[in-house]
Amino acid sequence: MEIRTFAPHFMKVGILTAAVQELTPRDVRDGDPDRAIEDWITFARELGADEIQLSAALHPSDADVPPEAMLDPVANTLDLRKPFDHARARRVQAALAANKLGISDLGYFDNMLHHERAIREKKLVFMRRVFDAAALLGVKAVCGFVGRNQQRSMDQNLIDFEEVFVPLLREAKARGLTYRVEQCPMPGWTTGDNFHNNIAYTPGTWIALHRICEKHGVGDQFRIHYDPSHAILMGQDTRSIFQYLKDAGYNFLVGGFHVKGQVIDAKGVAAWGYGGQTVERGDWSGGQPSARPADQLNAWKKQTVLCEHELPGTARHDPLAYLQNRTVDWFDHQLAARELLALDVANTPLVVEHEFPKARVQDRARLKPILEGSIAFVRNIDRAAACMFALQHEVLAAQGISAQGAGRQAYRS
Repeated sequence: MEIRTFAPHFMKVGILTAAVQELTPRDVRDGDPDRAIEDWITFARELGADEIQLSAALHPSDADVPPEAMLDPVANTLDLRKPFDHARARRVQAALAANKLGISDLGYFDNMLHHERAIREKKLVFMRRVFDAAALLGVKAVCGFVGRNQQRSMDQNLIDFEEVFVPLLREAKARGLTYRVEQCPMPGWTTGDNFHNNIAYTPGTWIALHRICEKHGVGDQFRIHYDPSHAILMGQDTRSIFQYLKDAGYNFLVGGFHVKGQVIDAKGVAAWGYGGQTVERGDWSGGQPSARPADQLNAWKKQTVLCEHELPGTARHDPLAYLQNRTVDWFDHQLAARELLALDVANTPLVVEHEFPKARVQDRARLKPILEGSIAFVRNIDRAAACMFALQHEVLAAQGISAQGAGRQAYRS
């Protein structure tokens, strides 16, 4: 009989810098772009984070989607209008060292398969700049979407992925990077009827896409940055997703986490079902898609009519909702990750993503205690799950002692 030491392993807790788009005033950061990164590094240290996920985006003056049409406006904390060179990298690294903080990855969340060639090429060029910045900073991963060509079927989009996205992964490989895909279906990206506008939205497509990547020698570059809020949106639960990946032999695919929740509105589901509002949203006018960005925002009623994003810790403890897959069971999320996924836990980023509408304020003083509390909640939930896993699956198991009870089970609600 082996007596195994109790040695839980904890994840590093980070925060996506899009939580406050304008932490540094626009008139300051446009003239001194890296000031925005320095300010966020200092803020993240004050919040108690270990890392930041550094948000990049096309500058508002160059973006094809106006902020008025976005449910959650992106943040170009990392401004890449000018090349990110060695001098800029040294400045950022000095700020990280001074604050004893790290960067988990760089995030640029856009439609890389856009049907208009010129728009798609602009996004691909920008993503390559993100790759270059990551390499200069010594960061090993970039996070983003795959997207969807709106003029083609989902099967045809697999061809687009092979022709457009695989070459991008080759460039990531040349720089020693992994591309982690967030699985948001992005239903409000179009005023049309399509709901799944990021083809990498679920385990079935992750596996199909990974097989294409393997065929071209870039399988190791394609990973998933799992966000449980999107699973709740689509009626899924985390434990079952992770079990499915393990059963299929793909439990190595998840390489990081966005910790963002979702709270389902049962009344909205009763009215529209999963899939959200399909007519009379306000994004069409006179039988045509409205040209007004503020109207186009209403396409997001496909999502918002039936749910609301949660900042971890801000939703009430609700065991019945956990069992109905109507909100995230954070403890089981962290436990299932350890039980079912092939993770290097100590090097797996756990990134808080703030999109809770009622608290989406651009006031640093007001937002600080909210984010501070959420980060502390995530850290302690992870520690509790780590301790239970180490006790049950390592210490007790080594001595031949089984854990008590049944616990949550995959494929059951």
